[in-house]
Amino acid sequence: MPNHLIVEGPQLGVLSIKLHRPEALNALNTALLAELADTLIAAQDDAEVRTVVITGSRRAFAAGADIKEMAERDLVGMLEDPRQRHWSTITRFSKPIIAAVNGFCLGGGCELAMHADILIAGEDARFGQPEINLGIMPGAGGTQRLVRAVGKALATQMVLTGEPISARRALEAGLVSEITQPELTVERAIAVAETIAAKAPLAVRLAREALHKAEDTDLATGLRFERHAFTLLAGTKDREEGIHAFQEKRPATFNGH
Repeated sequence: MPNHLIVEGPQLGVLSIKLHRPEALNALNTALLAELADTLIAAQDDAEVRTVVITGSRRAFAAGADIKEMAERDLVGMLEDPRQRHWSTITRFSKPIIAAVNGFCLGGGCELAMHADILIAGEDARFGQPEINLGIMPGAGGTQRLVRAVGKALATQMVLTGEPISARRALEAGLVSEITQPELTVERAIAVAETIAAKAPLAVRLAREALHKAEDTDLATGLRFERHAFTLLAGTKDREEGIHAFQEKRPATFNGH
């Protein structure tokens, strides 16, 4: 199988995954998604991996799904599409993902980027869901995650017109957290990932889950989960280390216990 990813690390708790189909602007074919899912499964079980950074090239994070591959599938082929299993694996990954986005981030690429917890974008990034131009619609979470990320009005315009938005517009709408110069996007994403990787892993995991609850549940349910998670962390050694380090005016060393 061709290698469609360049994987480096973990270093300082960060695993770097670069999408690598330069001949197709990193279009997400089944082989690439399978490799990505397998890489995340391995990272899930690796205690040395605390955060993951996913990047593309300077020209494109990912320009969409592989249209040639998609054209070969009829209705039955779509129902039995193995890519859905790979998307589910990506969705279930429980460690923080930071996406570093330069250039085109369209269709399936935008859907992949929205699986990340934090998006860092270069000034030249363009986000869009252009599936409507092919007589189809987003099928890997594009409609649902985009509404939650940018609101119904902008999401509807993007999905129904197929027109992309700039990195600046994405920042204003809340899709990305920062904009950088394109040559610094990956560097900044790794710096953010290293900062998170240095924190207490259990606290990061539960805080991340609580943030996701804010999207998926009502306020009362989310508050109950938050308080329960907050209470659980009181029994961890990392909490003791964090408090002692603060009192002793030294950096904390967290071990995930």
